[in-house]
Amino acid sequence: MIFNKEGSTTIITQEKTTVVEFVNGIESKYDSLKNDNIVINLFSLKQISLSDINEFLLLSKKHKAAKRSFVIVSNKIAYDDVSSEITIVPTLKEAYDLIEMEEIERDLGF
Repeated sequence: MIFNKEGSTTIITQEKTTVVEFVNGIESKYDSLKNDNIVINLFSLKQISLSDINEFLLLSKKHKAAKRSFVIVSNKIAYDDVSSEITIVPTLKEAYDLIEMEEIERDLGF
């Protein structure tokens, strides 16, 4: 796993582990990430399934309940195929844009 912190956002990039090991690794380091917006970059994966994305569901719910953004970046899964409780976008640019919009909403009390 590669962690890259930019301001209040941490981008976590998948290297060579399975998705389950990747999620477990994030969970083990969660205390140091819980105050950041999290972007999960899955571009290095050649194949990814809907069940792989669903591995992030509990982590996503927990992070969003704490009023932080949790965004998965992958262009291999259609947005409409994913649970509404998981945010997935096709590019890092869109992830940053989404986080910015969510931060504005939180600042306005939505």
